[in-house]
Amino acid sequence: MEPNRINRSTGRIVYWYTLAASDTTVKISRNTLSELERLRDEFSAKSIDETVRVLIRDRRRKLLAGVFGSDKGRVTSFSEEDRGEDR
Repeated sequence: MEPNRINRSTGRIVYWYTLAASDTTVKISRNTLSELERLRDEFSAKSIDETVRVLIRDRRRKLLAGVFGSDKGRVTSFSEEDRGEDR
């Protein structure tokens, strides 16, 4: 991917990645682009967009797993001994 411009204040090359489906431009660094391309190959994704969606989905899944099931492994099912005598 060719750089779109050089940031004059920092001298760094700025890459612009345009998502074709929604025509939205996202500004990312060269290192981030390289990492996303590596992850795209690792995930066998068809595009950078699909790679980002996989990362978001995994992050949501981890957050939900932390919220739901916080007592997992500490709570057992009720048994006959758990019933109160004065019912």
